[in-house]
Amino acid sequence: MNNFFIILIHTYMSKLKTKSFLVTTILTAAIMLALTSMPNIIEFFNKGEADRVAVIDETGQLYQPLMEQMKAVNKDVEFEKYKGTAKAAAKDVKDGKYEGVLELSLNGQNLPAASYKAMSIADSSIPADLQAALQQIKTMMASTQIKIAPEQLEKLYEPVEFEKAALAKDAKTEEELNQARGLVYVLLFAIYFAVLMYANMIAMEVATEKSSRVMEILISSVSPIKQMFAKILGVGLLSLTQLAVLLLVGYFSIQQNLESLDGDIFEFFGFGNIPAATVVYAVIFFLLGYFLYATMAAFLGSLVSRIEDVQQMITPMTLLVVAGFLMAMFGLGQPEAPFITYMSFVPFFSPMLMFLRVGMITVPFWEISLSIAILVATIAFLAVFGARVYRGGVLMYGKSNSFKDIKKALQLTKSE
Repeated sequence: MNNFFIILIHTYMSKLKTKSFLVTTILTAAIMLALTSMPNIIEFFNKGEADRVAVIDETGQLYQPLMEQMKAVNKDVEFEKYKGTAKAAAKDVKDGKYEGVLELSLNGQNLPAASYKAMSIADSSIPADLQAALQQIKTMMASTQIKIAPEQLEKLYEPVEFEKAALAKDAKTEEELNQARGLVYVLLFAIYFAVLMYANMIAMEVATEKSSRVMEILISSVSPIKQMFAKILGVGLLSLTQLAVLLLVGYFSIQQNLESLDGDIFEFFGFGNIPAATVVYAVIFFLLGYFLYATMAAFLGSLVSRIEDVQQMITPMTLLVVAGFLMAMFGLGQPEAPFITYMSFVPFFSPMLMFLRVGMITVPFWEISLSIAILVATIAFLAVFGARVYRGGVLMYGKSNSFKDIKKALQLTKSE
């Protein structure tokens, strides 16, 4: 057991001190800080640079209604009624005095028409806001022409009354579903990226040690299953360390940006009143998903002799993770689809799909228990089978990047 902890601590500390881990953690934390502070960053760079638009109103009646409509659409755009010609306004745009020039006119039906000119139309926000405001003006003018009273027009555009109610006793309300969807969405991404990143790290760790021939010494003094799970747990602790750092950075950054807002971080994300059971299942399926793919990565990594071959060997495993993630994205909109239900019992997809169902809908406890039992059994099988492949695989050298090498590894294990 002492050897187990020696390998575990060595794996954890050696990876913790690497430049790649430190740079990745710092860079990811910096990106999180930038994303959570994006409104303040944008406001800082836009300070004192309001978008000014010159308006040439050929009708003499559209300028004021447009300003009133734009107050509701985009308050950051400043208008100036331009008294010169369109040619002069275009020159002022080129000189940087205005963001653009808007020409207002009436078409053959005596309804608003407009032309917007700017140095570039790559930024579509201002033209889109102007078009939306003019559309409202056109609707009001057209209703006046066909003699529709404002009350009738308001009634015409009033949203239809549509209520949704679930008949099942324990079914979630629409508000609870939207709330659960936010948590499930975030945690699905966490599972997806954690499995891809850290499972790959385990495979690389095994391949690196094998390429240096350290394995020949380790395998004679420590049982393969102890060695394999020591590496899995070592990288698992590393992942928890990195996730803890990123969560703390993200939490405090968001708290700083929420000082001027009511509520707290959980209300900001819509995570208020999340059932404790959902959080517990999130942790369970996250850990089981990690151990499942980490075990696969460990024995697949033991089959290659060169670090360059690791990606090729673990590609099928990566495709399984991607497939599960894509199915989960589909399931966010249709969590009760039969396809999602059936696939949630497949161990390679259940960490994402069963958790999706648990978070979104009411799932019988026996289904959750069965899914967890299948997952645990699969992990146990992969641990035993993987340990045998691992023991023989780490002694295989030369070009070894095919799944046919699993048979060779098992034969080496038997011959010892």
